[in-house]
Amino acid sequence: MFSGSMVALITPLDEAGEVDYASLANLVEYHIAAGTDAIVAVGTTGESATLTVDEHVKVVLKTLEYAKGRVPVIAGTGANATHEAITFSKLFSGTGVAGCLSVTPYYNKPTQEGLFQHYKAIAEATDLPQILYNVPGRTAVDLLPETVARLAKIDNIVAIKDATGDLSRLQKTRELCGEDFIQLSGDDATGLDFVAQGGQGVISVTANVAAADMAKMYKLALSGQFEAAKKINERLMPLHKHLFAESNPIPVKWAAHKLGLIEHGYLRLPLTELSESAQPVVIQALKDANVLL
Repeated sequence: MFSGSMVALITPLDEAGEVDYASLANLVEYHIAAGTDAIVAVGTTGESATLTVDEHVKVVLKTLEYAKGRVPVIAGTGANATHEAITFSKLFSGTGVAGCLSVTPYYNKPTQEGLFQHYKAIAEATDLPQILYNVPGRTAVDLLPETVARLAKIDNIVAIKDATGDLSRLQKTRELCGEDFIQLSGDDATGLDFVAQGGQGVISVTANVAAADMAKMYKLALSGQFEAAKKINERLMPLHKHLFAESNPIPVKWAAHKLGLIEHGYLRLPLTELSESAQPVVIQALKDANVLL
């Protein structure tokens, strides 16, 4: 279930700053038609940090409703307070979500023991499969392979999204956690290499605007057709790079709007619209990737 091209879905907003559910429904249809393997709703790219709790829950449930069982939906449930992450996990129990993606606690910089206890408490509070999410560039804390190995012994902690871009961690984590523990890349630029070295897939930003290409690429890769997958990846590399020209999800929401995938490209403060200087860079990346003709 947790493999292939999995999109870290953007959350569309209207001109009043409210969630645009019509655009959200269109996005879900776009990904199903493109063959996206799973949708992650309200992760970092979905602006989880600035949605209210009620909005967060509603966006996940609406994504489930629109998907109608045609594609697995994973709920973003991370928080820097353990009790809040537990609350989110409990709220999604019995709803039909395939699992929870839980980012390491940000800002408060817990120790490795603190990270272990955080995830252990979450896992013990729910039966939902848990995907650990390590992105030290955003959280200022690094979930080390040795701690992942301790957590992998807990039955419903089944996977990790590794957004470090450090491919050496893949083998280290496999040695410590075993072959059954699922490893997913959270870094589009190195995602294909991650799968080539034994990873099971990617949770992708690029897939928001190049869903069919990403789905095809990872299907090829997981079937061992890496040369064909590499050709697609080379074409998409400008997107992998320049969708991070400014803080995610600023560029990808702007790009999705330009492509007509969402009605507006609005974000919640403190995020602001893509700067005028970065707009031509993203446009060129879309053209180079043959996404915008």
